[in-house]
Amino acid sequence: MIYLDHNATTPVDPRVLEAMLPLLTEQFANPASKHGPGQEVTRIVERARREVATLAGARARDVVFTSGATEAANLAIGGALAALIAAGSDRRRVLVGATEHPAVLGAADAAAAAAGPGAGSSTLAERIAVHPDGTIDVDDLRRRLGPDVALVAVMAANNETGAVNDLRPLVEPVHAAGALLFSDITQALGRIPVSLDRTGVDVAVASAHKLYGPKGIGALIASKDAWARIAPQTHGGGQEHGRRPGTLNTAGIAGFGAAARLAAASMTDDGNRQRALVALLTELLVKRLGRGAVELNGPVRARLPNTVNLRFVGAGADEIQACLPHVAVSAGSACSGGGDTPSHVLLAMGRTATEARESLRFSLGRATTPEEIRTVADQVARAVQRVRSLTQSTPIQDEVRDDNRARTARPAGTPA
Repeated sequence: MIYLDHNATTPVDPRVLEAMLPLLTEQFANPASKHGPGQEVTRIVERARREVATLAGARARDVVFTSGATEAANLAIGGALAALIAAGSDRRRVLVGATEHPAVLGAADAAAAAAGPGAGSSTLAERIAVHPDGTIDVDDLRRRLGPDVALVAVMAANNETGAVNDLRPLVEPVHAAGALLFSDITQALGRIPVSLDRTGVDVAVASAHKLYGPKGIGALIASKDAWARIAPQTHGGGQEHGRRPGTLNTAGIAGFGAAARLAAASMTDDGNRQRALVALLTELLVKRLGRGAVELNGPVRARLPNTVNLRFVGAGADEIQACLPHVAVSAGSACSGGGDTPSHVLLAMGRTATEARESLRFSLGRATTPEEIRTVADQVARAVQRVRSLTQSTPIQDEVRDDNRARTARPAGTPA
């Protein structure tokens, strides 16, 4: 099996596992305990907190460990709205990018519904439009901002297309409106430089399992001022300064710290190598199938180095995958719920449902080799040709020509 689905999850690095094992055996004490063994575990936890903070460009005191980015998003967004409701504020609108991860969209919609009617509020979070390449439409965001907006959520990098958003132009208008700027940095952390302090983002969330750490551990990173505006969503203990009570997942935290340290050391080299392999994959597929038959979903340049999302004109993604028993790729987010629903990300970018269902995401990893890329390109090209031969009654050349003629009037994607 050639695994090219690293945006869904990554394997645990053996060095990360090595850092975790002692916390499951001889260093098993509870860090809340004041005796020697407990305090030794506390030192391990705090070292990991510093390592995660360093990778994110934040301060260690800003990091609170959670079970993952999903819990962190619910704590941040739900907690921000709950704090405003408790204070009797009418500031209850939530704005979210239309291409956000399902975890963020779900948390935002739930928080907006729980907030109830306020000044101009809705039962769902408002979607901010994106450009055809998937990057956020800053002008649309500015038009939606007002004194009743509580929080704005814009992801650093998209999990399906790899589109990277420049968050710096968002800070001034969001803060001028008195709102918090939230960003899901899960896909960006460890793949491209992230500097929350320098950027001005108030709140961010991440998961360890996207950067060769274990599943079940994530982080909510918020500035001191932002933490004061987030109400705890669980109760019962004083862990993490009462922000997220419960016995700490010490092995997971140690693994998150080790993964962050390793990512900081290898990120530049990994990115350069993966960018070259993505270019090779795209080049080989276009060469085999024809330029008009392969289209890029997402930005040409402002994209994660390991990610490319391609539309194969006239061939359904599910059918292509069925012809690839030894290649692991994805037709969308692993957290989208499955089914036959086309990607909400591609639809928001202007793709039709048919076009979205003809798209596959390839997300490379630290261990991906040029030989694997050549093998995948060959197998994918053959799979696409087989699917087309079984599903089309007209030659593919006519299909591509007609499709390109239609796109002259309404461009919906960038040729690969």
